Amino acid sequence: MNLLLINPNTSPEITDKVVLAARAVARPGTTVAGATGRFGARYISTRSAAAIAAHAALDAYALHGDTADVIVLACFGDPGLAALKELATQPVVGMAEASCMLAASRGARFSIVTGGTRWGPMLEEFVGSIGLSSRLASVRTVAPTGAAIAADPESALALLAAECVAAVEEDGAEAVILGGAGLAGLASRIAHRVPVPLIDSVHAVVSAAEALGGLALQKAVAGTYARPEPVSTLGLAPELASRLETGG
Repeated sequence: MNLLLINPNTSPEITDKVVLAARAVARPGTTVAGATGRFGARYISTRSAAAIAAHAALDAYALHGDTADVIVLACFGDPGLAALKELATQPVVGMAEASCMLAASRGARFSIVTGGTRWGPMLEEFVGSIGLSSRLASVRTVAPTGAAIAADPESALALLAAECVAAVEEDGAEAVILGGAGLAGLASRIAHRVPVPLIDSVHAVVSAAEALGGLALQKAVAGTYARPEPVSTLGLAPELASRLETGG
């Protein structure tokens, strides 16, 4: 099975980090490749950057998606997830989507801990968009962004662990997600400090992607995720323009 991990920011270092983390937890026989956004923010931490990242994710899929069996949107917050599901011929799963679904299966209420203070409202809205608002205990953010944590994880471990514990003790979380590509691999290092299941978002999305790929489900031909109707375009990369102008 071939997974394509699309990182819709423009930091190849983050792409490399998440690909390595994904390969470490993937099943034997699963191959993992990465694609980095060709334009946009170095790291996504605002609504504006996320809006651009949605376009970058579609662009990356058009360039690199043909040989993949499953497409993974490897950015916690999943910018462009619904559009990717519409455009792609393969199954698509988002990092935040997979993590939240898994967390909801492990406890009545779950919390998210991640880097970057402005992600809080954005993630609350995302959880609402997938129908899990009533299951969300809290979103707790720390000041360092995911990119800063990825650059110096040692300095953030105690802070992240403290927020995870607070989510349990103060917010009533029965599972906690440590969310973000830049935080890949850190859950296993602090799980012993957290009294409920602690979910690594990369591990969650790889497991979900492998499950989807194994089901061999056909592309929808009806509904909101059916292929888009052909439209005229202007100014897009030729690969993406071709897909939109021919209806995928």
